[in-house]
Amino acid sequence: MDSGSSEESEISDSEIFEYKEKPYGLLKSGKLKVKGPQGSLRCPFCAGKKKQDYKYKDLLQHATGAGKVSSNRRAKQKANHLALAEYLENELANEAEQPPARVMPLPPAPAAPQTDQNGLLCVPWTGIVVNIVKHIESGKCMFSEEYMMDKFYKYRPKDVVLFWDDEKNTGQAIIKFDSNWAGYRNCMEFEKSFESSHCSKKDWVSNKVVSGMYGWFARADDFESAGVIGDYLRKNGELKTIADIVEEEDRGRQNKIYNLAYELDKKIENLDDLQIKYNEKYMSLSRLLDEKDRLHQDFFEETRRMQRMSRAHIQRVMAEQELLNSDLEKKKKELDSWSRELNRRETRTERDRLKLDEEKNKNDVRNSSLQMASMEQKKADENVLRLVEEQQREKEEALKDILKLERELDEKQKLEMEIAELKGKIEVMKHLGNEDDEAIQSKMKEMQEELEEKEDHRTHMETLNQTLLIKERQSNDELQEARKSLIKGLEEILSGPRTNISVKRMGEIDVKVFQQKCKERFSADEADIKALEMCSLWQENMKKSEWHPYKIVAVEGSSEHQEIVDPDDEMLRNLKEEWGTEIYDAICKALLEMNEYNPSGRYVVSELWNTKEERKATVKEVVSYIMKNLKTVRRRR
Repeated sequence: MDSGSSEESEISDSEIFEYKEKPYGLLKSGKLKVKGPQGSLRCPFCAGKKKQDYKYKDLLQHATGAGKVSSNRRAKQKANHLALAEYLENELANEAEQPPARVMPLPPAPAAPQTDQNGLLCVPWTGIVVNIVKHIESGKCMFSEEYMMDKFYKYRPKDVVLFWDDEKNTGQAIIKFDSNWAGYRNCMEFEKSFESSHCSKKDWVSNKVVSGMYGWFARADDFESAGVIGDYLRKNGELKTIADIVEEEDRGRQNKIYNLAYELDKKIENLDDLQIKYNEKYMSLSRLLDEKDRLHQDFFEETRRMQRMSRAHIQRVMAEQELLNSDLEKKKKELDSWSRELNRRETRTERDRLKLDEEKNKNDVRNSSLQMASMEQKKADENVLRLVEEQQREKEEALKDILKLERELDEKQKLEMEIAELKGKIEVMKHLGNEDDEAIQSKMKEMQEELEEKEDHRTHMETLNQTLLIKERQSNDELQEARKSLIKGLEEILSGPRTNISVKRMGEIDVKVFQQKCKERFSADEADIKALEMCSLWQENMKKSEWHPYKIVAVEGSSEHQEIVDPDDEMLRNLKEEWGTEIYDAICKALLEMNEYNPSGRYVVSELWNTKEERKATVKEVVSYIMKNLKTVRRRR
């Protein structure tokens, strides 16, 4: 059902006459056959039907009737049969007077020679070759399967089996052929080739044997003979006459015909059942389509009726709404007049009292806000003072530790020098002194004890030095954390333009330079937008790791090297040519700051900055500046 419906949906009845050109071309080119064997006519579009052979008149009537528009066949079938009718009228008109075709019987098997019709032959067809010697011919041994297959290749042998007779010192061979009639003909030609050269079985039996091979068709006497040839034939074959083989093939052919006829009948029955089911489904589908059309029409009528009712209801509601709106407007005007009258009747004292209360509430709220702001400012001042005092104390402790570390380092160096001197003296006394000299031995012992004390003292100093180094590292880490805390806490407080100490964003491009340049080229409104776009674009370019506009140069008068911005960088060179040196210098300045303060991350970082001297500010300077400002604020209060 699914495949049929998909095929039918390919063309409609209106496209039949256009579609028939395709099957007509196939009929004319011979790809679709109308003429069967023995000149019979058949319909190539009705394969599987019981009736296969038609007279010209009957086939033309069948094609014309099946191609009618009123036929219940599918559109494609109608087009195919119309093309067949046109082909019969145009191309096969000379077949009109021919007698009806008849089915010819299947051709019989190829006829064997009359002498072999009733003679027993060895089946499957087998040839025998004797008197084979182990000579070399054309580079191959004659007693080999390869040589035999090559020698008799024109008879298309299937296989070769070799036997060797040690007494006669000769070999024998079984040549196998195909079991069909082609193999029979090849085997007969194989035998005739030996007869023509007087090397047949008759010559072999007559004892007129000369050198060379003899061969013949295996028959009953070979099958019943003694020896390896007879044993092999009896084991792998059997004796049959040509008549027996033809009769067996006829029986097999008849069985195939009966089986095919039975299968054809079954397929025709199944096709009829499918046609019946198709007709039932088609009728059911037609009824469903009719029912669908009726329901669709009813739904359409009901929808139109509901729309008419809805429009009438909406019009009625709109009219009622307008009436209610007019009544509401009238009552609203009356209420407004009453309200104005009541407002006029209110006393002036009441209005003044309400106004006074409102002002009082506003003053209370304002005073409360000022008090809270004062408390918050006081807390902030206390936090800053405490932070500054802690930083000052930690810095003093760090300085004390550093001074102590330096002193101990000097003592350590002095102690190492004394130890080295003592070791040198001991070595000298060992080389110059005599073991019997008690004074020298005593002096060496004293110097050895002094050396051990110095070594212990040095070990103690190294341990103390390591402890102080750890403390110094901790103090340095705490100092860096304090610096970060100062940056975070003072970023907004020290952001004014007139402060000596500020928080500067290192690696950030100055947007003011872009704004000044853009105002020269664009209007006031566009200039700010364009400046922000360009500044953001170059700030993003600086973050890209694949862009490295730097080069290393040697410092004049020194062996040191430094990294500077590469003026030959393509992007910077194009920027300078298009926008001038001001923007170019601003970008180079930001690149140098970023390369100094954050070369790996390549993003903007904040740093405490001495704006007066244009350098990085120390924690001491920041603390001094904060203390000074706090004292000024206190005096003002």
